[in-house]
Amino acid sequence: MSGVGKSTVWAGLGASVPLILGYLPIAFSFGVAATRSGMSGAEALALSVIMYSGAAQFLAVALIAAGVPVVVAVATLAGMALRHLLYGPTLLRQAGDAASARWGAVWGFGLTDEVFGAALGELARGRRFSEPYMLGLAAGAYGAWLAGTVAGAWAGGGALEAWPAVNAGLGFMLPALFLALLLSLLTRAQVPVIVVAGAVTVAVTLVWSGTAGLLAGMVAGALVGGRGRAD
Repeated sequence: MSGVGKSTVWAGLGASVPLILGYLPIAFSFGVAATRSGMSGAEALALSVIMYSGAAQFLAVALIAAGVPVVVAVATLAGMALRHLLYGPTLLRQAGDAASARWGAVWGFGLTDEVFGAALGELARGRRFSEPYMLGLAAGAYGAWLAGTVAGAWAGGGALEAWPAVNAGLGFMLPALFLALLLSLLTRAQVPVIVVAGAVTVAVTLVWSGTAGLLAGMVAGALVGGRGRAD
């Protein structure tokens, strides 16, 4: 990403500041929720290190606390994570000839919803793809998620009991952050894709399940977007 501004690791880290500010309180909330459910601080941190997926981690804690069979839990979490398989190819496609995947396994691990949205927004604003920039962007967000998890786990299950409004607000911050990133790169051509994906997600969620709705929405959005490009 070198068409606009610098594309160093430090530039990527600088661009990750909004993500860091959003991730810290949410990861803190996860650390509290994990320890409140009976997990140790080390187990909560291990989940963040290995899984690194906000919604999936909160769901994992709920599934573990409910005693759901391991096979069912793994299948459910894998279904939620399938959308991440689309992020890397989509980003490289947008990057075009400037793309390089030499360190793809490293920065690809850090492609959360928000990192993907921020990177796609930078490409839409004229930056050229840059692996150092991607590494910095992903590293800043990942470091914030781990730090927030450690702080939440250390604070313990009773840390937010006296602040119910704060506790409720933390659950809203992650989708709000992603929505802000989405709106920053919204164009008229993308409106039909978002509308169709959202409508299909809601419809399938109501008649089946949240996981099925998420997958159906992704597929519907990809089909509409692909057709638009072909036309």
